[in-house]
Amino acid sequence: MSDPRATPTSSLDDSPRSPDEFFRDGGGPVDSLLWWQLERHEALLAAQRALFGGEAAWVRLRVWVFLELMGLPAARLARDDLNRHFHHVREDALETALKRLRDAGLLHWDASTQTYAITPLAQSVVAMLQPLTADTAGPDDDLAALLAGVAGAHQLGLLEPQQLNMLQAQLQRLRAEFADAMASGSEFELRRANARFERSMMLVDKASDAVKAIIEQAQASGHARLERLARELASAQAGLLVMASQFNRALQQADRQRVTLGSTGVTTTDLRQWLQRVPQLEALLGDALSTGVQPVVVAAQELVDGAEAEFERDRPKPADAAGLPAAQTAPDGRLEVLSLPPELGALQVLLDGWTAEGRGSQPVAPAVLGGSYASAAYRAQLLPLLGDPQARHLKGATGDMARQPWRVRWSAEQGEIDDRFVAWMSRGDLLSEPE
Repeated sequence: MSDPRATPTSSLDDSPRSPDEFFRDGGGPVDSLLWWQLERHEALLAAQRALFGGEAAWVRLRVWVFLELMGLPAARLARDDLNRHFHHVREDALETALKRLRDAGLLHWDASTQTYAITPLAQSVVAMLQPLTADTAGPDDDLAALLAGVAGAHQLGLLEPQQLNMLQAQLQRLRAEFADAMASGSEFELRRANARFERSMMLVDKASDAVKAIIEQAQASGHARLERLARELASAQAGLLVMASQFNRALQQADRQRVTLGSTGVTTTDLRQWLQRVPQLEALLGDALSTGVQPVVVAAQELVDGAEAEFERDRPKPADAAGLPAAQTAPDGRLEVLSLPPELGALQVLLDGWTAEGRGSQPVAPAVLGGSYASAAYRAQLLPLLGDPQARHLKGATGDMARQPWRVRWSAEQGEIDDRFVAWMSRGDLLSEPE
């Protein structure tokens, strides 16, 4: 039987949906360049989804077959050659993997020549899978890959602003990680972060020339955004380099706190590392806990007299009994309750009137404008309250506003408004939802 708790998530993920359904206004973020770029590379996303979708065993087989195919020097691959190359793979498994690659557009089958060919889309995908072909996976592979991508793209003239954004974000994360290690004061945390810090410093130092070249090229070509991002990246590199002296001081402070045990040469660090490698610390006690402690008291009477004197001397004095204070007459006063602004009630009356008339859609301007600029701004701030699922359970005017059947939908367009106090305003509509 399947886990019932996984059913809603699985049905939600597997059902075909449009990306615009995940956004509140029914459309994608028009101001996001990254979202537009992902939309342009829909074929690349589909190829990756086909390559990595399914069970882990099938994913490993497909990726392995794909990388092996990309490493073959032949421009066209006959099926007999593939069978000989993958002779240790079952025929049905190999056919399933090749079919998935064909459906994803990573392989092209030429029926006239009965051969396979690598597609340009496959060349783009294999560039993203290069970390999988590395012999070892170190903790600095993420920074090295980003730096290599920026430097290589700059040399080829293919540098994009998003690459600089990702590299700058990674430098900020590294700086926060090293700052946390210094703030912990733990020698082991500092030692663990020291190796990565030195490796990062070496990579950042090697990339400094590339960043300078990017800034100079951006100035010469007039690419203002690329120049700004490159300068911000240089500032992030400088901030990471400034931490080098602070990190060294933290390591020196940890060295000063290390204590040598007598003349043995064994330090507290050595002792701590040895204790961390002991599988069962309680075994070091042996039978010490099973031996009862027998205190030996010398001059018992004198010790008792001294203890009694100490108790008597340190005993606090009892507080003097005090009666209750005399009664006092309460001062006159009144309870004042803050009232809500009248614009909220007026907006409620307007929406109720539109609902009674059966209107389905109204522009935002009549509901917002009227009175002073402050009143219009307040009513505009009330509109997101319509349909709020958290506020509709409240009592009072706020809950009534949230329970209205109207919903606001703002538009990216703006224009002039014929109003005494507001000259320019965003376009939008109020939509009535059936109850």
